[in-house]
Amino acid sequence: MSKEKQRALKQSVAPYATSNTKIGVIQILNTLLPFLGAWFLAYQSLHVSIFLSLLFSLIAAGFVVRTFIIFHDCTHGSFFRNPKWNRVVGNVSGVLTHFPFEKWKHSHSIHHATSGNLDKRGVGDIWVMTVEEYKEASKMQRLQYRLYRNPFILFGLGPLYLFLIENRINKKGAKRKEKINTHLTNACIVLLYGGMIWLVGWQAFLLVQLPIMYLSGAAGIWLFYVQHQFEDSYFENDDEWDFVKAAVDGSSYYKLPKVIQWLTGNIGYHHVHHLSPKVPNYHLEKTHDNTPPLQTATTITLKKSLESIRFRLYDENKQTFISFKEMKVAERMQAVSRVSQQTKTG
Repeated sequence: MSKEKQRALKQSVAPYATSNTKIGVIQILNTLLPFLGAWFLAYQSLHVSIFLSLLFSLIAAGFVVRTFIIFHDCTHGSFFRNPKWNRVVGNVSGVLTHFPFEKWKHSHSIHHATSGNLDKRGVGDIWVMTVEEYKEASKMQRLQYRLYRNPFILFGLGPLYLFLIENRINKKGAKRKEKINTHLTNACIVLLYGGMIWLVGWQAFLLVQLPIMYLSGAAGIWLFYVQHQFEDSYFENDDEWDFVKAAVDGSSYYKLPKVIQWLTGNIGYHHVHHLSPKVPNYHLEKTHDNTPPLQTATTITLKKSLESIRFRLYDENKQTFISFKEMKVAERMQAVSRVSQQTKTG
């Protein structure tokens, strides 16, 4: 895509990068009220059946994901026009979703500025190694990477690590404002949990809250993973990296069933979001539908997205993700080819 077309594309999405206070307030109401209702029903159902309670916890988890999208928009300053309200709602929703506002805002802005840049990986993204990096890595580094990319660890233990460790501590070198915000978020979570335990008892609270946070966390990690980890995703070194190409070619259009699309706050239109983070979630679908160049982004269905589980390494030569098995097959073929060449020359 030429620079002229890139500028034209940015200009075409600019009208949608506007906040609507009325829509924002309605979204808060149709997210938090159903969440509270599902939480209450999950608690009441404990007296009937643990499985019925888990069903309502699953529904509540969906609304936690939707709450996170509100939080996410607030960190971009796109949910409301007023920066103050973005901070207030962002911090409150951050407590509910267990994400410190300032810390996430900082790391996520870096993610947007470096997504798909092979030379600037490591902040706010999923750990990706190239084939050559993996080959040159030590045995310990390989083991760490294999464990990290294992689906049972990434999506199984990942939510626990995210909520209990990653989101609870500050990064080295974090600014004072960010550190204070993380500590305040932690304190608010403790107070909220303490109040709920006082109301319903610790056993009932954990039986309801733990499944909600675990399921919502797993869903969140999956969404973040699949929208950048697809077969022909965009990755380039810094001197060749391009922001618009990284947004449109390096972020997928995750075509989800309407109910799931609604619960996930249209985040499936991830290519639109990366091109213009100021477009609030409630304008993403409209932006995609009314901007033909954006409709060329890689479309991934719910069924097709499951294939991404096997992706482990990025092959710079073929510009595609491959599995560990595919890497081994390629190595064997190269070895056979070398032996064959040596035999011919010998």
